[in-house]
Amino acid sequence: MPGQLIVRPVTRQDYEQWLPLWDGYNAFYGRAGETALSGEITQMTWSRFFDAYEPMHALVAERDGKLIGLVHYLYHRSTTAIAPNCYLQDLFTSQAARGQGVGRALIEGVYERAKAAGSGRVYWLTHETNHTAMQLYDKIGERSGFVVYRKLF
Repeated sequence: MPGQLIVRPVTRQDYEQWLPLWDGYNAFYGRAGETALSGEITQMTWSRFFDAYEPMHALVAERDGKLIGLVHYLYHRSTTAIAPNCYLQDLFTSQAARGQGVGRALIEGVYERAKAAGSGRVYWLTHETNHTAMQLYDKIGERSGFVVYRKLF
């Protein structure tokens, strides 16, 4: 029987276990092999979690001393509110831990921290084909109705 699930802030000592989760997340979205993120981006992302001047944060899910999930989130200003918005940017659970409440626990961890920071909203995006994750998201959030447009440079 698996041990207790712990959701906590990432620490510098977590890098070796965080990296395969990060790589798995990126592979899920097609960023692997020739399209993988550069090591420079990964290192900058990692360093931002520990820079007090950065609005970027990370939580990890741990069970029996092993990291099985991650969530990255950041705070930003808005023209329609005084309090900061919280954007949940990355969420990933290891294949072996899926369906065990890890994703929900990570999102709820972000909810708790956003409330404590005075944020009035947590929001996130997912790909329209990510039906498995959307089953969870439909239970713990609401669809905004907005369509995202972008231009890459």
